[in-house]
Amino acid sequence: MYASNQPKYDNVLKPTILCIAESSHYLVGVIDSAHNLLPLDPQGKVISCSSLVEAKMLLRNKGILVADIEYQTAYDEMCGNAERAPCLHVVQL
Repeated sequence: MYASNQPKYDNVLKPTILCIAESSHYLVGVIDSAHNLLPLDPQGKVISCSSLVEAKMLLRNKGILVADIEYQTAYDEMCGNAERAPCLHVVQL
């Protein structure tokens, strides 16, 4: 599932595109087992893209073939749904 050049922060890393409701950018990184968003490269930063297409191309160019798209919204927290699992969509790149 992961390219051999992908960094290993721990044993459960998922390439992820994080979409925030009502925001015009998408954060790209990896999610660890504690649900922290970490950079793709150990010395890098979490990358911000201006479109979902751009975010997918970034991951493809790094040799990543499958990623999660996680949708987050403040409405879940305001309505008392903060304990629920995030809305995820797994995409083939």
